[in-house]
Amino acid sequence: MTAKHRWSRRLIVTAVGVALVFVALRALALLTPVHQGPASSHFDGKHFSNVPVEDSIKKSFFEILRWSITREPGFWAERRDTVYYSPPRNISDGLRVTFVNHATVLIQTGGVNILTDPMWSKRASPVGWMGPARFRDPGMRIADLPPIDAVLISHNHYDHMDMPSIVKIAEMHDPQFYVPLGNARYLERAGVDNVMELDWWQTATLNRVELHAVPAQHWSRRGVYDTNRALWAGYVIMSDSGPVYFAGDSGMGGHFAEISARLGRPRLALFPIGAYLPRWFMAKQHIDPAEAVFAHVLMDAEESMAIHFGTFRLGDDGQDQAVRDLYFALRRAEIPAAQFWIPGNGDSRFFESNNESVASIAAR
Repeated sequence: MTAKHRWSRRLIVTAVGVALVFVALRALALLTPVHQGPASSHFDGKHFSNVPVEDSIKKSFFEILRWSITREPGFWAERRDTVYYSPPRNISDGLRVTFVNHATVLIQTGGVNILTDPMWSKRASPVGWMGPARFRDPGMRIADLPPIDAVLISHNHYDHMDMPSIVKIAEMHDPQFYVPLGNARYLERAGVDNVMELDWWQTATLNRVELHAVPAQHWSRRGVYDTNRALWAGYVIMSDSGPVYFAGDSGMGGHFAEISARLGRPRLALFPIGAYLPRWFMAKQHIDPAEAVFAHVLMDAEESMAIHFGTFRLGDDGQDQAVRDLYFALRRAEIPAAQFWIPGNGDSRFFESNNESVASIAAR
């Protein structure tokens, strides 16, 4: 074969390869869930945004490359500190909250069992062989869950919308799933039905409990072409025990005060405190521990709870850094540490419905 023929062959192979990649990417684009609905303050007809719109997030390739090159990650190690907790089947009076870990929390109130952002997989990734891995096991076995009535999904990032966990919970409990706008198709394609989409400030009723989807400052992406094509949200759970606020993931913004003004002072507010460094890359999407304390004050929460820390290495902060920084921030703000619960892996706490006494049960 002459050099000219080899060159021609390479050119043909390269052209075919490029064409196949283009076809594959085009197919992915056509398969991307697209929300159809009227424009709003946070939806332009195609993409969702934060409010104000200049706080919207769309991570570019160059931002991600810069972070990957300049990273200075803190120390992480595998932890074997889980003593699995088995919660009661039902709480008719009062409020019990159990920290599974990361953003997975079991909330039992008003005779209803609610699970947030269920995540039992080994990796927060579309594949099982790469991506952020667990440094500690879930604080509760999925088989030990009580009957689940509702599942709240905050957004479609893999550490919050873990499809294997969602499918298993759907098969075991057949709960009602609540997701922000544009996210139902992800679940439906996995064979999960019973999915209700909610926009910010929309409400659903479940027995004696009201569920309110509320704003968050974040973003969404699960594939190549779906950046901000689905909404993100927090939730407020209203019951006789008082409002429980679940922030999901969020950067700092005016929505914290607005949620409290509209729906009342939270009996308990669940704030993410991890994956906050470096600030140039994370600030818009993740509050840091000091901002979590500020949000606690803005919402005038009776008590708060730390989530989203110590399980997956998603930022440059070390495994224990978020907890240390939260203690320092509470001290600077002269807020008693007892007002901001930092749960251990699998810890559970019961709140009396009269809000006068609180009993804490460590999963040990």
